[in-house]
Amino acid sequence: MGQIERLIQSYDTRVSLPWERNLAGPQRVWFAVYNKAEERRLRRRLEEFELSTRRARHGWITIDLTDAFARWLATHDYRDGYFENPEHLEGESPAVDDFKETIVRLVSDVLASPGADESSVVAIFGVASLFGFLKTSEVISQVETAIRGRLLVFFPGEHENNTYRFLDAREGWNYLAVPITAEEGAIRS
Repeated sequence: MGQIERLIQSYDTRVSLPWERNLAGPQRVWFAVYNKAEERRLRRRLEEFELSTRRARHGWITIDLTDAFARWLATHDYRDGYFENPEHLEGESPAVDDFKETIVRLVSDVLASPGADESSVVAIFGVASLFGFLKTSEVISQVETAIRGRLLVFFPGEHENNTYRFLDAREGWNYLAVPITAEEGAIRS
């Protein structure tokens, strides 16, 4: 059985368990962790995560961030200048801050929508496209208080000892999110 099949099984088990209602925002975040090489396979199988969620009698809403940067840049007043001087989009810059605010607002708006209630999963995929511009942890930390149900982040990277490592980044960060991995035999709390 492949990694994505095992990840789907782990998710199916997690989403089927009774949900605690009195959790802090970071504890309402689930990271579905998979190898970055499995991105296309995961995308082909996203519907199976939705089916597991609906079978467990929960709502399902997705946020695709794959082309979020391109959409943001296409509408930006200074887009031509950024094409001429792409270094203005690196590191700590007003442009990157603006992009981060746009992503946080997008996710926050979905989390505040009527369909994203205490019994729903809001699933984010395409976070790899943020690499080099934003840290996933920064976005999640800014929206975690708005999570009413569960926020599922499809995370191309690694999880070990409560540390998440995004793509091939050298540094990881410690986060309270619940990891869902293909390797887990039993659900971890």
